[in-house]
Amino acid sequence: MPELPEVETVRRGLTPAMEGALLVRAELRRADLRFPFPADFSALVSGRRILSLGRRAKYLLIDLEDGNVIIAHLGMSGSFRVEEGAGPETPGDFHHPRGKDEKHDHVVFHLLSAKGPARVIYNDPRRFGFMDITNRDTLASHVFFRDLGEEPTGNVLDASYLAQRFAGKAQPLKSALLDQKNIAGLGNIYVCEALWRAGLSPMRAAGTLVDAKGKPKKALVLLTEAIRSVIADAIAAGGSSLRDHIQTDGTLGYFQHSFSVYDRAGEPCRTPGCGGTVSRAVQAGRSTFHCPKCQK
Repeated sequence: MPELPEVETVRRGLTPAMEGALLVRAELRRADLRFPFPADFSALVSGRRILSLGRRAKYLLIDLEDGNVIIAHLGMSGSFRVEEGAGPETPGDFHHPRGKDEKHDHVVFHLLSAKGPARVIYNDPRRFGFMDITNRDTLASHVFFRDLGEEPTGNVLDASYLAQRFAGKAQPLKSALLDQKNIAGLGNIYVCEALWRAGLSPMRAAGTLVDAKGKPKKALVLLTEAIRSVIADAIAAGGSSLRDHIQTDGTLGYFQHSFSVYDRAGEPCRTPGCGGTVSRAVQAGRSTFHCPKCQK
């Protein structure tokens, strides 16, 4: 499943084509994806101007002029591509066939802007993605968002915030970081990378990073900084592009070339002077990559 940096990359790729454009028509080529489309979805969004594109956790948010918001989730294999002009040309050189196989093109947003007509096409071979619509005023209380924690890219995420969430918790640190009620959108890849940067074991109890007064220890400060930096680096690199992830212009992100522990089991640890070997373990059914020697 694409993680937060991948979704943010998609948002940035769609923004030039979609923001300010008139959504002339939403063409639904099937009745459902992972879930059925909301009743009258096409009628509710067609003919509205798009004000902005946002993101919350791993959800894309398309704000419309009437106060409604399209919620889009990429699922396991979903992607968007932009086709501008009257012809079928797609900008960029797509490296994976899923973006071009029209039998998996399930939603087409027909747009009109000052630059002319364009189409934004949602392609999803596995159909694990979905779309919904709600009003901006009730977005925070929507079932998808009401229990989400703070964003790893926002200023609110600091060591004091995490100390409040982790105090007294015997839960393994990795599990606590993957809990979306603590941090929204933080996934397996970047948790592994952030823990390595902070030198912390994924098996360590989350509560050990908080002192008796409920204040963050130095290790939690370092972890918070590592989370923010690894997400920022991945976004700057265009996402990890694992398996079939592509940007909306067809190019690949290159953060995967910078992985320090993820998917590197048996390889030397990249911590200077460590001399350890990256190990793979399984926690709650998920692969955990870490260096047992330098991550304590």
